[in-house]
Amino acid sequence: MACRVQYSIHNSLRFLSSSSSSSLLTSLNSRKIRFKSSRYFSFSRGSLYCTCTAANTPKSEHPFVLTTPLYYVNAPPHMGSAYTTIAADAIARFQRLLGKKVIFITGTDEHGEKIASAAAANGSSPVEHCDSISQSYRALWRELDISYDKFIRTTSPDHEAIVKEFYSKVLANGDIYRADYEGLYCVNCEEYKDEKELLENNCCPVHLKPCAHRKEDNYFFALSKYQKQMEEILTENPDFVQPSYRLHEVQGWVKSGLRDFSISRASVDWGIPLPNDAKQTIYVWFDALLGYISALSEDEKQPNLQGAISSGWPASLHLIGKDILRFHAVYWPAMLISAGVSLPKKVFGHGFLTKDGLKMGKSLGNTLEPTDLVHRFGVDAVRYFFLKEVEFGNDGDYSEDRFINIVNANLANTIGNLLNRTLGLLRKNCQSTITVDSTIAAQGNALKDTVEKLVEKARQHYENLELSSACDAVLQIGNAGNVYIDEKAPWSLFKQGESGFETASKDLIIVLEAMRIVTIALSPITPSLSLKIYTQLGYSEDQFNSITWVGSLSLSL
Repeated sequence: MACRVQYSIHNSLRFLSSSSSSSLLTSLNSRKIRFKSSRYFSFSRGSLYCTCTAANTPKSEHPFVLTTPLYYVNAPPHMGSAYTTIAADAIARFQRLLGKKVIFITGTDEHGEKIASAAAANGSSPVEHCDSISQSYRALWRELDISYDKFIRTTSPDHEAIVKEFYSKVLANGDIYRADYEGLYCVNCEEYKDEKELLENNCCPVHLKPCAHRKEDNYFFALSKYQKQMEEILTENPDFVQPSYRLHEVQGWVKSGLRDFSISRASVDWGIPLPNDAKQTIYVWFDALLGYISALSEDEKQPNLQGAISSGWPASLHLIGKDILRFHAVYWPAMLISAGVSLPKKVFGHGFLTKDGLKMGKSLGNTLEPTDLVHRFGVDAVRYFFLKEVEFGNDGDYSEDRFINIVNANLANTIGNLLNRTLGLLRKNCQSTITVDSTIAAQGNALKDTVEKLVEKARQHYENLELSSACDAVLQIGNAGNVYIDEKAPWSLFKQGESGFETASKDLIIVLEAMRIVTIALSPITPSLSLKIYTQLGYSEDQFNSITWVGSLSLSL
């Protein structure tokens, strides 16, 4: 089951039925709109909804630092990890459109018992296994148009140095002690579980596998010491954990009483040795969370904690799945307080992608392969569907029929139809050349006001991480453009000869300008598609790469 898309001046974004092709093609006709003067349409300084000048937006002093989880390399990436990263990429691209300096961090978590076991099962060493799986993440991010700035691996020497320095600070603060621990341990979660949260037969509620009874001599972090501080942080900073219902979950955990947790493993060799006890290795979460900071030091010759912090910390946003919320919203803040490091500004826990009603995950063996989806339907279709159809924060279910129907209806029938109709009329009646000043054409035009309101609406939704609603707002611009062209019927005006030519040309320039706005506003979601449409409108790739979203009501090139 697949579909086909064609981009051309005759037939833009035409998706066929799901049974018509085994691949989604993106062949772009080289012909473009020609403009006789830079005063018109795409280069007019006072064009319809934007100013079209080279933007020199001042960069904010503190960068917008955005992180995905560091993905565990026990198996190759699946659609769940791809979903988080696609969403993070859309947020990063939007922040860049605002003119901000963005540091988008992703990477791989490569230590722990589960990694060593996976490597042994495959007949490879842990190093070979980690190298292979980490590379598969990088390869997938390329296929998904992920524009990350930093890719951190927890096996890197720079990361290890910062983890050891951080551990030593917490130790010096009196928050690490040695003790025996006995309990039920989930290898997949890499944590001990309370019996009250387990299912029948002591099964983990996330991985649906029995937890093993363990007793170990470990080092512990005094999490309970920070009970009151964590309560205050969550009360005084209600935006720290989002969405709001995730905050309520975290507050419930904290109010039920924080318990010290083990931060070392005596039985796991594949990890970073403790600075004060080489016979034990640092617990995978105490190790991996530091990757958000160590990633900032990658360019330093002698990495250290303070140097990394001064390069962009605190993070503006940690984007994670809800299953690892406790580590990021409870353990991590307490660890940072202990070490005297600032807290991240926000932790956003999104929902699960499901298939047949179950969370998709490597441990459950019911994954959806993102590479397969990209090869069959194209990267923009994949990005658009998951960001548009899954309300960010909630769970969402994948259905191939629904996937195809949504992409056809939104990208092909709304946006593609608008582009195809206007470029077709332009080619047929104006030889792909138009010389109407868009500023004059837009004066008193109702579509202008509609688009400006929708652009502002989209901006607010992007700012609030409401990616599905942002897509809806942009789609409404496309709908408004289609209604406008239906009402004005420029094809009839062109048939009237010179008497109707000027009016029809003004209508076309207005719709083309609306199409340009759609392209820019949707570019965080569908960057490759937006570039292709933008070049069809007569712009260069360099011009596309320099666009910024200026102010609340305008986009600027």
